[in-house]
Amino acid sequence: MNIIDLRSDTLTHPTEAMRTAMAQAGVGDDVFGEDPTVNRLEKLTAERIGKEAAVFVPSGTMGNLISMLSHCARGDEVILGDQSHIFLNEVGGIAALGGIQPHILPNEPDGTLNLKTLENSIRARDLHYPPTRLIALENTHNFCMGSPITPEYMTRVGDLARKHNLKVHVDGARIFNAAVALETDVKDLTEETDSVMFCLSKGLSAPVGSLTCGTEDFIQSARKWRKMVGGGMRQAGHLAAAGIIALNDLVDRLKEDHANARTLAEGLSSLKGMVIDLELIKTNIIFFSLKHPSLSPESFMDGLEAKGIKILMTHPGIFRAVLHREISSSQIEQVLSISDELTR
Repeated sequence: MNIIDLRSDTLTHPTEAMRTAMAQAGVGDDVFGEDPTVNRLEKLTAERIGKEAAVFVPSGTMGNLISMLSHCARGDEVILGDQSHIFLNEVGGIAALGGIQPHILPNEPDGTLNLKTLENSIRARDLHYPPTRLIALENTHNFCMGSPITPEYMTRVGDLARKHNLKVHVDGARIFNAAVALETDVKDLTEETDSVMFCLSKGLSAPVGSLTCGTEDFIQSARKWRKMVGGGMRQAGHLAAAGIIALNDLVDRLKEDHANARTLAEGLSSLKGMVIDLELIKTNIIFFSLKHPSLSPESFMDGLEAKGIKILMTHPGIFRAVLHREISSSQIEQVLSISDELTR
């Protein structure tokens, strides 16, 4: 059976160009700083993101973790959204390994934090309070319909952070999706940040890896934390080679995933029992719910799977679909046709 897998863009396989580059990559020991391909990827990344330096890590979760550990000491506090990936899906690492207290604020539907609420949440200097050190944002915001956060909002957060002597970190797992959707240079989304993490292994299709970016001093600290948490890699150039292809060749095509997401969302919105907010569909992630008089969410999901279609149910009755390079427009039509049959 031909499987149409919409569970995540992490399911993408490397391109043939990536496989060739991986096989032919020049390598060395990255812990000693001697892997030429990793060094080239880190230099390319810093230039693209607009930061002084970057460090290659195995995963986005590790990239976020070493950023938090570099910015905050034990007992410090980070402000972040209640729908953020760092809070929901990274195993409490900042608390368990860093002793960092998360101060949770409600995300707006577009993934932002209300700026007045944000400023009011910054701790005053007081014997009883943990010191606020960091604001952590997410762009695009996964659980807020993959919403891209605009340069204008980032500027306002940056101004607020400087006013209160705070740092700003962005979980930019899909930040290139945000740049493509907003038709802006990715540097416009990172200019106000002190650190940025982004993934190569989602829509950019590399098999493994993420990058954490910041100043030279910050990256030296992050590199040491990477070693402590087990992220020191040896001949990692075989992985980094795919990342170079991803950055050079696969960013612009993300717009195809966004177009397919719009097509899928519009098609689903016309089906019986489907509830979806089309206003929020701007990148490659869509969330929708099923409120059908005779079809349960579980039966709908089972019906799709029987036809070779995989999606995620993130909460009872709420589904997520993520578009990526290996989902074609014709496959979207198949998904819509089968969904129509199930919901009639």
